[in-house]
Amino acid sequence: MVTMARKEETVQTKAEERRQGGDRRNLGSKTRIVIVDEQTLFRRGVGNILELESDMEVIGEAGTGREAIALIEEKTPDVVLMDLTLPAPNGIETTARIKRELPHTAVIVLAPTDDEDQLFEAIRAGAAAFVLKSIDPTDLIGIIRRVRSGEYLINDKVFAKPAVASRVLKEFRELAVYGAEAQPIFAPLSPREVEILDNIAQGMTNKQVAYALGISEQTVKNHMSSILRKLSVNDRTQAVVYAMRQGWIKIPED
Repeated sequence: MVTMARKEETVQTKAEERRQGGDRRNLGSKTRIVIVDEQTLFRRGVGNILELESDMEVIGEAGTGREAIALIEEKTPDVVLMDLTLPAPNGIETTARIKRELPHTAVIVLAPTDDEDQLFEAIRAGAAAFVLKSIDPTDLIGIIRRVRSGEYLINDKVFAKPAVASRVLKEFRELAVYGAEAQPIFAPLSPREVEILDNIAQGMTNKQVAYALGISEQTVKNHMSSILRKLSVNDRTQAVVYAMRQGWIKIPED
């Protein structure tokens, strides 16, 4: 009985470790990449290009969303290149599933056209970058390195398109007001965590944030611990700077 209990505990521990993933900003090893695309020729071509880079390793490829999910859950890559036009489950659905199961894995969506609706759905799903399949290989390699370091390049693209940015900000507002009743948009931080970090960016202490939001100071501290862990940073200042760069909070006004 003890042996069975230990085995079950080990299985649960490994599953939790897989969901949590590693800190993909640890750049001491090669970037482990999975390529997901319906076309075998495209997968092999991109793979051959990436394998020429000394800091990258293609650890697998898949031709469908279901194959991709099984492979990625097994291999836990640092970066996934995801074809947007996969048959069901499509690239957006597959990306959303991956981000739920493996939040530390960065997904770069590969799109056939620069479509604003697809861009919006990609950021909702949690993609770190949205690029055209016609991208120059050198540019793709640069993007892979940047998302592996923790950047969400999709934010720059979104906020360069006013119509898409308006939809994104509207969803953040709805999340803050309606909570679970609103359709969620992806961000590493919850709406409450964004709200807390926004107040901290204004120079508030934990006690002041607690008073302003009508919550306990311990609750603020708990949220801050969660924020630091999610962003893989060491202190409040780093968290604020990171969130500003990603566009999640506003730059304080003088």
